Amino acid sequence: MRDAVPSIARLPGVLVPISLLADKKFGEQRQGDCLAGDLIIREGRVAGLEPASASPTCLVLPKFSEPHVHLDKCHTIDRMDGVGGGLAEAIEAQALDRENWTEADIRARAGRGLQELLNAGCAAIRTHVDWGTPTDPAATPLAWGIIGELAEDLPDGIVMQRAALTDVARMTEDVYAALCARQVSQANAVLGAFVLDQPNRREGILNTFRIAEKIGVALDFHVDEGLEPGLDGLEMIADAALETGFQGPVLCGHACSLMNFEAPDVQRIADKLARAEISVAALPATNLYLQGRSDGTPDRRGITRIRELQDAGVNIVLGADNVRDAFCPLGSHDPLATLSLAALAAHLDPPFGSHLPMITTSARRALGLAPVTVDGAAIGDLQLFDAPSVTAILGNGSSPRPLAVALQGEQ
Repeated sequence: MRDAVPSIARLPGVLVPISLLADKKFGEQRQGDCLAGDLIIREGRVAGLEPASASPTCLVLPKFSEPHVHLDKCHTIDRMDGVGGGLAEAIEAQALDRENWTEADIRARAGRGLQELLNAGCAAIRTHVDWGTPTDPAATPLAWGIIGELAEDLPDGIVMQRAALTDVARMTEDVYAALCARQVSQANAVLGAFVLDQPNRREGILNTFRIAEKIGVALDFHVDEGLEPGLDGLEMIADAALETGFQGPVLCGHACSLMNFEAPDVQRIADKLARAEISVAALPATNLYLQGRSDGTPDRRGITRIRELQDAGVNIVLGADNVRDAFCPLGSHDPLATLSLAALAAHLDPPFGSHLPMITTSARRALGLAPVTVDGAAIGDLQLFDAPSVTAILGNGSSPRPLAVALQGEQ
């Protein structure tokens, strides 16, 4: 497809969000939170934005990045009867469903979720895989190999990372940690851990950092997934990163309990996260569904402090998390839908183009990948939406077109 595009091409009447440009002076004609013009392509890369020869009717964006999903669990809700409740109930219900996890079942569900991500315009994906089996918590799970095979069959330019989701309490056990680390290292994958209220969580966090440093892999934590008092794992992770001097990428998902902290404590923790260069993934769909439950309508948002962390210089990203399973019976493998929900839940105000990095450039950085901005990008890394503004593509089921296909239509 790339060979069919001429060495020099022009795509008339496009909009490029300013937040997705390395050079904010890429063009002169501003339209809202975007620059408008004709996109110039030379030798397969974006070379410039010239004055528009037609009214802008489409948006050019980098392909999306999904930093936090669970393809091993997705699309299981329809076989669960009467599932509801908070985190503990979801864990129990999902554990019971594992009796259905055959090779064919996992491949079909994970493949469906993966295709949904690709259809939504994703080019970088991190999926967590629950570690262990029902009979052996240290064993490599069936889903690990199946999802690895799905990753091998992806088209060129698509990256899918696997993150082993372990119990941080078990990471204090030498045999368990060594077995898990060996599989993660051999797969060039990510070492992950679930941090909640385990008594030995500080020791487990430190050991996880030491192991990751030894085998040379990135880290990903599910941390403080609740609004209960006493959840302090996020600060422990920041302290461990600073203490060990860990240089690899670290991503922390959830961090709901930051809602319990007063402003000075939030600032202290945020400053540590920024100094340690730790990214935080807000996961609005699952956390709004699970957290803050009571007998009536919830009056607390189960989402981390996105705006305060951003103000402190922390790299904040957004993820779909669970989709149609015990943890979230709804949801969508669509980063635009995630951003739309986050905007409502966290009061992310216009201009909405300023929030797009959370599902593009910032999200790639959180995954340890080089950010892709529109200027200078290869056409294979970009996508086109038929819409006159960023607002128009949020939450309305917009479907992207590969930029290369659009360029062929201009010939």
